[in-house]
Amino acid sequence: MSTGTPRLLSAEGGIAEAASVLRAGGLVAFPTETVYGLGANALDARAAARIFEAKQRPSFDPLITHLADAADLTGLVRRVPAAVAALAERFWPGPLTLIVDRPAAIPPIVTSGLETMAVRVPDEPSARALIAAAGVPVAAPSANRFGQLSPTRAEHVVAGLGAAVDVVLDGGPTRCGIESTIVDARGERPVVLRLGALPVEALVEAVGPVTVRPGSSGQPVAPGTLAAHYAPRTPLRVVGAAESAAGDGGRRGLLAFREFPAGGDWAAVEVLSPAGDLTVAAARLFDALHRLDATGVTEIVAERVPDTGVGRAINDRLGRAAATWHQGG
Repeated sequence: MSTGTPRLLSAEGGIAEAASVLRAGGLVAFPTETVYGLGANALDARAAARIFEAKQRPSFDPLITHLADAADLTGLVRRVPAAVAALAERFWPGPLTLIVDRPAAIPPIVTSGLETMAVRVPDEPSARALIAAAGVPVAAPSANRFGQLSPTRAEHVVAGLGAAVDVVLDGGPTRCGIESTIVDARGERPVVLRLGALPVEALVEAVGPVTVRPGSSGQPVAPGTLAAHYAPRTPLRVVGAAESAAGDGGRRGLLAFREFPAGGDWAAVEVLSPAGDLTVAAARLFDALHRLDATGVTEIVAERVPDTGVGRAINDRLGRAAATWHQGG
C-alpha cells in the first residue's frame, strides 16, 4: 500500500480539476456504475504505464478504454463491425465492454500488445462528464491492487492505493457492484469473455445465441479473465447453502446469500440480499467482502448464489477469488 492519501473530491464538484489531472498525465479514480476505475489518458503511454505501476498489475493484462459517448467510437476506431455497433446502440451507456480492433491512436501498452482493444461507455453521469471534460478516451481498470477485491466505494480506493493515485472522485457506492460484461462480437456469434453486470440473458434476448467463454490460458484476451482474481486478503472458500448452515464457523466469516444461518458459530456474517434479489446481491458483493476482510477472521466461507442472471457473474467472482487461495488444492 502506498503511504499518504490522494486528493478526495466530490464527483459533483471535482470534475474540472480531475479532468485537468488526466490531461496532465495523472491518475484519477472515479465511480462508474460497476466499480471504481483507475483512469489515465488512454492516448498517453506514460500515463497508462502509471496504472500498471500503481496497481502492481502485470503488463500482459490489458485495460479497458472508456468513452464519454457511443458516437466517440466511430471517431476512434476505423471499422466498427455491424454486430458491435448493434450491441453498442442497445446497451451503451451501460455495463457492457466490447472488443474492437486497436486503433493506431491507442498505444500498445493499453492493450498489452494485443491488436484488439476493450472499450465501453459507462452508465454513470459523473464518469461520462469526467471523460468529456478531459477530452480524451480514458483507460481505466478497477482502482485496486491487482488481483484484490474491486472497490465499490471511494474509501476502498484510498485504503488500497493511497497516494499511488492523484485524485479520487467520491460518488458514493457504485450501483451495480461488479464489473462490466465483456463481449467479442466481431465473429459469427458473440463470445462472452467475462461475465458481468449485464446478464447473458439480456444479450441473448438482444442478439440471439452467444458463446460463454469466461477464462484465459496464457495471455488474457480481455481484462479480468485470469483464473485467480478478485480476492480478499483472507482465504476464501465457496460452498453450497446447506454446508454453510451446518458448519461450525469458529473464527471464520460467512458470506450468505439470503439468510443469517440458524446454526454455526460464525465470527462475522454478511447477508447479500434477504429478499433473494440477485441485483442487490451483486451490488453488495465486494462491499460485504471488504467488511469481512477487515474483521480479522481466519477464513471467509461464501455461499454460491443461484446461477442465473447476474448470479452467474457473482459465482464467477467468488470462484476466481477462491482460486487465488486454493490453486494447489
